Amino acid sequence: MASVSHSNKLQRQDTGVVTSSTKKPLLNLFANRSDCKYTPCYCEENVWKLCSEVRDRQPAELPSCYVVFVSNDKRTVPLWRQRAGKEEEKLVIWDYHVLFLYAPDDRCLVYDLDSELPFPTHFHKYVTETFRTDHILKSDYFRYFRVFPASVYLQHFSSDRRHMKRPDGSWIKPPPDYLPITTSASPHNLEEFINMDPTKGHGEVMNLTQLVRKFYPQA
Repeated sequence: MASVSHSNKLQRQDTGVVTSSTKKPLLNLFANRSDCKYTPCYCEENVWKLCSEVRDRQPAELPSCYVVFVSNDKRTVPLWRQRAGKEEEKLVIWDYHVLFLYAPDDRCLVYDLDSELPFPTHFHKYVTETFRTDHILKSDYFRYFRVFPASVYLQHFSSDRRHMKRPDGSWIKPPPDYLPITTSASPHNLEEFINMDPTKGHGEVMNLTQLVRKFYPQA
């Protein structure tokens, strides 16, 4: 995951709304952000580690967990409220980003280790403050989302980190301090998850409106 550029022209600001509920409180899968395994610019591995943590410690909750890759054909996706952002609104344009979602019922929590928002944040608030709306953007910046169960990610994701190496073999950003996550089927399939071709890859590819309808049905 790499920062592409910043833009001063994306200025509309909305306020997220978190509604109260009479249902039992949502379980917080990860008590503290600081306890989670995190390496800057390796969001795909950070999320894989979150999935593995749930699988190992709270397996009954794994069927309610999802992974969401955010990208587009141009690899230019604007996200606000990112810790890597250097402007007031913390805007970053990534080539892709990866989120962990927990949706045990019609409510949903978003866990984003790169966000300056609370960890976790209710889905509607996260979307409103992080993605805002496509209506203010040129089409090259529209965000698309590949959504699939966390169990699928644990089974199929593989990365030998080649995308983070320069032609001379040096690292663009320092890698995590553990061995690469690979499978016997492939040493590296990250591109299959970043690709937003709906006819290929795991899960379902959605636009922003479809994503909201899936995880915030009351909208």
